[in-house]
Amino acid sequence: MYTVLVPNDFTEAAEYAIEHAAKVVSVFKGEVHMLHVIGKEKERENAQVKLDEYAKIATEKYGVPYKTIIKKGSIFDDIGDVAKEIGARLIIMGTHGVKGIQKVVGSYALKVILHSQIPFIITQKRSPNENGYTDIVVPISYEEESKQKLVMISKISEHFGAKLHVFSPLETDGFLVARIKRQLQFTKKYLDEKRVPYDVKIASEKGNFTKQVADYADEIDGDLIAVINTADKGILPDFISGATGEQDLITNEQRIPVIIMNPSQKFVAESFG
Repeated sequence: MYTVLVPNDFTEAAEYAIEHAAKVVSVFKGEVHMLHVIGKEKERENAQVKLDEYAKIATEKYGVPYKTIIKKGSIFDDIGDVAKEIGARLIIMGTHGVKGIQKVVGSYALKVILHSQIPFIITQKRSPNENGYTDIVVPISYEEESKQKLVMISKISEHFGAKLHVFSPLETDGFLVARIKRQLQFTKKYLDEKRVPYDVKIASEKGNFTKQVADYADEIDGDLIAVINTADKGILPDFISGATGEQDLITNEQRIPVIIMNPSQKFVAESFG
C-alpha cells in the first residue's frame, strides 16, 4: 500500500498538505495517514474526535482513504518513527509561511528533516495542480553533480511521471562558467541515457539564485522544486544555503512545494522504486 504521512495540527496549512497528499495517493491508489501529536494524555480524546472528523471530511472531499494516529510527545521526535511504523513513502508537511517555517528550519527540526530516511515535501497554502507533480524544477550549480544525486533526480521523474526543468545560475567568471558547463553536460548525458524528459534553462541575469529558482518555477507553472541535500551544514547545497537561503526557498512567495531529500535515504529502492 502506498502510504503518505501528514502531520495535522488542525490549521489551514495542514489542510493544504492533506490536499497534496490526496493528489499523490490518488495516482498510486494508496492512503493517507494523519498524525496529530498531543502534549498531555488528557488531550487524547478530544484530539481523536477532531482528527477523525478531519479524516471523514477529507475522504468525502478527495475520495481517498484516510487513517488517523494520535501520539503523545513532540512532532519532530516522533514523526520519523511513525513514518517507519506505517511504511510511509512520503511525509507531506504544511507550513505557515515565513513565521511558521521557523518551526521547520529550527536547528533540531532541520536535523530531523535533513537526516530523514523518507523524503519530505513542504507545502504552503496553495493547492496542487490538477495533474499532480508533473513539472519539477531542479536547481543545478557549479558544484559537482554526483551520479548518486542524478539517480535520485531521475527516480523522482520516473516516480511522478514528471518532466524535469534543470535550472542553472548565470555566471561571468570564466572558472565558474566552465564548471557549470561541465556540470550541465554531465547532467544532460545522464538524463539522456536514462531517457528522462527534461529541458535546461540558465538564468538570464546574475542575482539571488534562490529567488530566481522560485521565479522560474512560477514562470513555467512548476509543481515542485526538488532539492537534494549534499552538505552536512545545511538543508540546501552551498549555492542556496546562507542566513536566509533555506527559509527563502521553502517559504517562496509563489508557494511552490519543495521536496527535500538526502543521499542517505533508501527511497531509490523503496519510496521511489
